[in-house]
Amino acid sequence: MEIRIRGEELVLDRERAIYLPKERLLAISDLHLGKAAHFRKVGLAIPNTVSRNDLLRLEKLLQKYQPKQLLINGDMFHSDYNTEIDEFAKWRESFNGISFILVKGNHDKQKEEIYTDLAIEVHEPSYDCAGFCFIHDAIQCRSDLYPIGGHLHPGIGIYNKAKQGLKFPCFYFGEDYAILPAFSAFTGLQLLKPKKNDQIFAIVASKVIKV
Repeated sequence: MEIRIRGEELVLDRERAIYLPKERLLAISDLHLGKAAHFRKVGLAIPNTVSRNDLLRLEKLLQKYQPKQLLINGDMFHSDYNTEIDEFAKWRESFNGISFILVKGNHDKQKEEIYTDLAIEVHEPSYDCAGFCFIHDAIQCRSDLYPIGGHLHPGIGIYNKAKQGLKFPCFYFGEDYAILPAFSAFTGLQLLKPKKNDQIFAIVASKVIKV
């Protein structure tokens, strides 16, 4: 779905990403690589296919849009160094022609040399582009630009006449800031309570709809 925010064209993709055609920039948030490994470490039987499936989805997005830049808007890595980060390093080799940019989030606590070895350009606390301030926690933005955040894993409840409802990940665009959905499928949802003029775009049945 194509929309315009602050005069800029954005493409909202059903795979929980936005694309800025003018900048040839693909942006996602909350990839949380290593989260499954973190849970396995404490004895929970989480399959190691979680991160692989997320990377496969990301790979298809990169092939679809052919961006110059991939921006990860915080929480790229979930926890300490682990085998899933090694898998990402091998996956990354297929996209050496794309610049990887990370805006640090609260989970991004790897050593600086790890980001260097992975050819990831790190920004903290924000990255400015095309009139937007990409920052993991949008309410902490001190820029005059329009903040686009992540962090909250936003969701929206949609209900029928019988008050039966389902929860869906969503893109949120408010008067003061925007919030991207969590990219990783292995995340929960924080239900939003939108105000009158807020714009909410839910990801429903593999498509993006305005609600």
